[in-house]
Amino acid sequence: MTGRTMHIAIIIIALMTFFQFHPPAAESAGIDWYSHEKGLVLGKSQAKKVLINFYATWCGYCKMMDTKTFTDSSVIAYMKNNFIAVKVDVDKERQVAAMYNISPLPDVWFISEKGAPIGNKPGYIPAKDMLQVLKFIHTDSYLKMSFMQFLDTQ
Repeated sequence: MTGRTMHIAIIIIALMTFFQFHPPAAESAGIDWYSHEKGLVLGKSQAKKVLINFYATWCGYCKMMDTKTFTDSSVIAYMKNNFIAVKVDVDKERQVAAMYNISPLPDVWFISEKGAPIGNKPGYIPAKDMLQVLKFIHTDSYLKMSFMQFLDTQ
């Protein structure tokens, strides 16, 4: 190998090593989760709806939401652009969970830009379905039609 070829090979190996241990930000970036209090304040100040994800560490479906739904690139992008994301551990934040009368887990609540509850969707939500729910809430379609009617328009 010539000096120039050796230099290029070293650069390529260095870049490959770097990206192996430091994936590009778009791939590793996830949802920015906030506390209940901070999320509601941000929702009002940024005029964005708030999604509250109620979960427990022992809840299997909650873990599935974390590993499947909330890691989906379409869900992440839509949430980052249109919602403030809040995560509440029902075992650690019992008062917050009681305010929303949380019973089955997981339970996802939506809050308006002004801080008023819009509604909730309990149970596991696959990524494809979550994206539809996010669009339904974000576009204010919930004010004009049922979710089933909304799905018929998609």
